[in-house]
Amino acid sequence: MATSISHFLLLFLFAFSCIHAQSNEEQGCIAAEVSNSGLDFLKNLLVEKAESSLVPLELPVITKSAKIPVVGNVQMVLSNITIETIHVTSSTVKSGDTGIVIDVSGATANLSMDWKYSYNTWLLPISVSDKGSATIQVEGLEIGLTLSLKTVEGSLKLSLLECGCYVNDISIKLDGGASWLYQGLLDAFEDKIGSAVEDAVPIKIKDAIVKLDNLLQTLPKEVPVTDIASLNVTFVNDPLLSNSSLDLEIDGLFSAKNEVSLLSTNKQHRFIQDSYSCKEADKMVAISLHEDVLKSASSVYFEASKMHWIVDNVPDQSLLNTAGWRFIIPQLYKKYPNRDMNMNLSVFSPPIIEVEKQQIRAKIPLDVVIDVLDADEVIPVACISIVISTSVSAEISGNTISGSVKLNDFTMSLKWSNIGDFHMRLIQTLMSTTLKTVVLPYINLKLSKGIEIPSFHGYELRDPQLLSEDSWIVICSDVASVETVQNLPGFLWL
Repeated sequence: MATSISHFLLLFLFAFSCIHAQSNEEQGCIAAEVSNSGLDFLKNLLVEKAESSLVPLELPVITKSAKIPVVGNVQMVLSNITIETIHVTSSTVKSGDTGIVIDVSGATANLSMDWKYSYNTWLLPISVSDKGSATIQVEGLEIGLTLSLKTVEGSLKLSLLECGCYVNDISIKLDGGASWLYQGLLDAFEDKIGSAVEDAVPIKIKDAIVKLDNLLQTLPKEVPVTDIASLNVTFVNDPLLSNSSLDLEIDGLFSAKNEVSLLSTNKQHRFIQDSYSCKEADKMVAISLHEDVLKSASSVYFEASKMHWIVDNVPDQSLLNTAGWRFIIPQLYKKYPNRDMNMNLSVFSPPIIEVEKQQIRAKIPLDVVIDVLDADEVIPVACISIVISTSVSAEISGNTISGSVKLNDFTMSLKWSNIGDFHMRLIQTLMSTTLKTVVLPYINLKLSKGIEIPSFHGYELRDPQLLSEDSWIVICSDVASVETVQNLPGFLWL
């Protein structure tokens, strides 16, 4: 019993820790709104990655001939031209109808190259040549790109719409040979080197975007959560871009492994009200879950017959002997004196789950079959139907989501009996005491331990907040690297 309840409760809480657009047909049950600060965070990650992944970048060989007085025609070749480092000092990101626009300005780049020259002159009977190396400093490098983000067959499709690069200034320093004589000549290569950089960088960025898109295509469309349930993480609808955010939607429903969720969702109420957003909290991301996510989780466990428990051990073990019931159900004790018992609990229809302001209401319909253990035989003697109404409160602390359950009400009725009618009022009093002193403390102990929201490729939520209202649960949070969070001063965690 403990294992089954534990798995379901953790699955129930896991829905909070998962990771959002508009369509005429499909609607997602899990949504993510990435604010401008969140986009800026992603942009910084992208720029940081680009600084290392774009280099080393080799440029084509450049040749040029020039006529030098007295000397004559000089043939010069620049080879092994390589961009060694790129450093970005300023960048911006904006989203809108045209896509996601990233602008880089004031960047610098360091290049290395080899040079050589040769010429023939009537002054000497042999060809004259020299060679050496050079370093190149690029200043005021500007890069602009526009990205398109679409949903194709449940995956995100990233495309590069436009990309341009402009070099403001280049300085060349030669080493080796008689380089000091030819610095002025090599300065004439500045335009060609600048053009080579302006041509090569966009090509390299395009290749990088293709690789990033290929990575997006490999993301799973179904994530196993337990041995029974999987979460559908296919994207639905195209991302919605505005001046203040990027909105993504995923299906977000639980289903039995390798099966499609059969839950019928209420699509006309799928959009989150502005009042539920995280704009006031000024957070990077808002992760929103519709109550249908929780309903689908409970449905999976119900259909898998996992909402069924045998209670054969309780703190007051006298409750599982007919002697403990002799004043409540006398005929039970009379027919089966001093016999051990167990309680066979089964949820007979999927729990009804509704998300309201700062709480989740759950109504659980339960059949309790009283079994008498007579030698090696298990004898069902009666069945009591119970409908339990509870309120679940969830909270988030650090990266752990925990909760607690409160009993609101419950009703009971005798479904069938092999030992005659019962005094249901006495049984209801006993059941109320059992729920409050045994069942709910056990469940709350499990919920209090919570579930840790996993980090994602070295990044995790920072200072998250949780709110719920009108069918939606929303987590507002910043994002930071795991190392950054761990290195925060201790007083920030108080």
